[in-house]
Amino acid sequence: MARPGFPRTIMEFQDRFATEESCLAYLAASRWPEGFVCPGCGGAEAWVLARRHLWECAGCHQQTSVTAGTVMHATRTPLRTWFWAAYLVATHHPGISAKQLQRQLGLSRYETSWLILQKLRRAMIAPERGLLRQEVEIDEFFLGGLEGGLRGGRQRGK
Repeated sequence: MARPGFPRTIMEFQDRFATEESCLAYLAASRWPEGFVCPGCGGAEAWVLARRHLWECAGCHQQTSVTAGTVMHATRTPLRTWFWAAYLVATHHPGISAKQLQRQLGLSRYETSWLILQKLRRAMIAPERGLLRQEVEIDEFFLGGLEGGLRGGRQRGK
């Protein structure tokens, strides 16, 4: 079984992640695309402790969190809020502030939206990234590379 696809439109997103259970199911399908595998004994049988977002192995009774190793681990914020925050951070151009996120998600505390935003931003950074080299184009703006008497970016390709 393959990993679940991600919704392409905001309407699909709203329908797909309408409940806490649907968010939990998506995380479980993403984490274990071939079905649950216990990290302790390798067993494939488990039951869900939905209230705590845990899977308990039927063989060794080890409890495994579906959010372990993610930015959502050990959070009290509902998964639906996290999913919407991730959607807004990823799609809002040119970016979203913690205050905007607080308003959009209806969060009562600014600190919660700030923490969510910081965790999502950190998670979006590719660890293998390197320094930019040679010619870099940023929104039709060139930085670096050869100059050679060119005037303006419009003459760049000539």
